[in-house]
Amino acid sequence: MNGDKEADEEFNVFSALHAGAMRASGIPQIYWKSLHHKLVNEIYDAGEVFGIMQFQPEDDQEEEKEKIKEVTCKVVVTRESGLQVSEPNSVFLVDHAWTYRVENARRQLEEIPGLLARMAALMGLDFHGEAPDPDTVELVLEEMWKYNQTYRLSQGSAEEKVPVWYIMDEFGSQVQHSDQPSCGMAPLFFIQGQLTYTVLWPLQDLQKGDEVTRDYTYGETDPLVRRCRLLPWVPADLEGVSTVTSEPSDAYYEGILKENKEMLPVEIQPRAVPEDKILKVYSHMRQVRDTLTHPRFQLTGEEEEADIIWIFDHIKDYRKLSEERPHVMVSQFPCESVVTVKDCLAAVARRVRGGQAAEWLPETFNLQTELPQFIRRYQQRQERGEDNHWICKPWNLARGLDTHITNNLDYIIRQRESIPKVVCKYLEDPVLFSREEVGLVKFDIRYMLLLRSVQPLRLYAYNVFWLRFANRPFSLDHLDDYQKHFTVMNYAEGVELKQVHYDEFIPMFEKQYPQYPWKEVEGEVFKAFRELFQVASSRPAPYGICAYPSSRAIYAVDLMLKWSTGEIGERVMKPQILEVNFSPDCARACLYHPSFYNHMFQTLFLDQAEHCPVTQIV
Repeated sequence: MNGDKEADEEFNVFSALHAGAMRASGIPQIYWKSLHHKLVNEIYDAGEVFGIMQFQPEDDQEEEKEKIKEVTCKVVVTRESGLQVSEPNSVFLVDHAWTYRVENARRQLEEIPGLLARMAALMGLDFHGEAPDPDTVELVLEEMWKYNQTYRLSQGSAEEKVPVWYIMDEFGSQVQHSDQPSCGMAPLFFIQGQLTYTVLWPLQDLQKGDEVTRDYTYGETDPLVRRCRLLPWVPADLEGVSTVTSEPSDAYYEGILKENKEMLPVEIQPRAVPEDKILKVYSHMRQVRDTLTHPRFQLTGEEEEADIIWIFDHIKDYRKLSEERPHVMVSQFPCESVVTVKDCLAAVARRVRGGQAAEWLPETFNLQTELPQFIRRYQQRQERGEDNHWICKPWNLARGLDTHITNNLDYIIRQRESIPKVVCKYLEDPVLFSREEVGLVKFDIRYMLLLRSVQPLRLYAYNVFWLRFANRPFSLDHLDDYQKHFTVMNYAEGVELKQVHYDEFIPMFEKQYPQYPWKEVEGEVFKAFRELFQVASSRPAPYGICAYPSSRAIYAVDLMLKWSTGEIGERVMKPQILEVNFSPDCARACLYHPSFYNHMFQTLFLDQAEHCPVTQIV
């Protein structure tokens, strides 16, 4: 009796920890007890009920395409008594053959003994060698998007929350797709064991010989999006699909406001700051506390007595703030997410040219809402023989986290199953910088923008800008080589961080590109900033940045330069805005320019821009 009681208590703990995940995955409650038993005891008994069967494809044409063989296996029920939905034991664990994050995939295939051979065999690729063959590694990296599944951890650091991809074992990977699946399959992270398994259960009674299938696009109800998501396995004709992406409806922005739980402010009158007033500043940001020394500002530890609240955390309730403390100035604007979140940035940029994309933003599609348009665009470029390298970026992550560069359509389509992303045209012809002893590398530029007000629009750029460089020569290959294709090195361990100050960079740049004076290039950059903030403030909140008189903000805008063709066929440099960062990391700014926050605060709160190294853009 004690054993039963103990088992019940263990199950109750398991159920309390995992009920939410199991319900979300659709695992019926009738199977939970048996699932717990199999997890605790690591019971893999699927082999007693199912078998892998080879079958002849309906289209019996032998297509040898780069050593890839057509899938000729399926999973069937082999047990004489079949499988009943009503039987509480009708739930099975499927092991994972390979679990990884994308940035480590190549290295693991090359270094983990037996992994490449196992993956090649699982995917039906020809490989008989012992040593990792580079061609086979490339094929596995290409084909794995037909086999990959994904999950992400809900807790931990930003790095730990980056989606994890996995490939099920030989049994799980041979379960084929069906629009009327016979079984459900879903990953489950077993908290007590700190391992992830795939759980399989029947959706209908199955007889011996019946095939086990699952829906590869489970939960997708839109017929067109479903066809698009199935493209890695099922060919589809999308010729009639338009590539036009107009700005989303007002409901899109209203939904974001609701999701962000942001309460818009009531209307207030602007406040003039008396010239002799000492402004009290509340901030928990160390860079502000350590470097703000201007005599007109005094730090305080009491938020209630502050004239200025300069914080990193997002302010949500502007309504309460505007009603109770209307003249307290804050370091954020309501609805600034229209520029700081990548899907919104792409959406508002379409206002510049009446619905067409702005010239200063790479062509961008929202994978959640514009997948069909993107796929058709990809196919058009492929048909015309145009470059088809794209970069997938999460809507709301920085530092290059979970960012993927590829020309593999399957890879891009499957990114939709992880966290929300945009896909942008990768700059295949960027302006490069010649680094001694390295060669021609990618670089990007970070400008600090100061938004003083929205109505009227007053925008400044800090005259000091920051450069970031790749560490390896640029070329359109080895797309997973971080040091070749990315420039953010200050968060990566064990890699060189190349430092060039802006005033050293300008003469070096002009020496490398004598026909392109930096002032002219920067003029184009500032024009792009001006257009962006004009369209981002052209509509009231939540469709644009809210014109709250007590708001001020700093944004870090990252951009690259690309080669383009001018009106008379000449080569011209065009700025390409990559992202706009909210409350940016200003450690380097403070280190090399100790007066940085003095200049920021003078410009934003005292209207003393003429005494600061800033340029008024609008």
